[in-house]
Amino acid sequence: MTMPSFDTLKVGDVLPPLALPPIDRTTLALFAGASNDHNPMHIDIDFARKGRMPDVFAHGMLSMAYLGRLLTQWVSQAQVREFNARFAGITHLGHRITCSGKIVEKFEAGGERRVKLQIQTANQYGEVKILGDAVVAL
Repeated sequence: MTMPSFDTLKVGDVLPPLALPPIDRTTLALFAGASNDHNPMHIDIDFARKGRMPDVFAHGMLSMAYLGRLLTQWVSQAQVREFNARFAGITHLGHRITCSGKIVEKFEAGGERRVKLQIQTANQYGEVKILGDAVVAL
């Protein structure tokens, strides 16, 4: 990983996007096991339909984990100072999620040079599923 430089980065610069394969049942089952989140809305089609959903859908925290991966492919985990997200939509089976981010602020705090990022996930139709922000030290 080439370390980004505070001096050369500008407000408006974008992170390399993270494009993911379509969400499928295997991904949901693996995430349920890894996170110990076995909410039946995410793994049991009959339960999801009783909840008036057409099928199971992705855990919100799975998409947040993807955003974490976006960040840690750009800087090391030790450089992440803040990481926040709000859920804006449901990620359904078959959605191809792309994570993106851009620099919205450069500043110094706690003796560190930092950038604030606007981050999000969106599906192949451009529908935003998670909006968030992060601060990383450079």
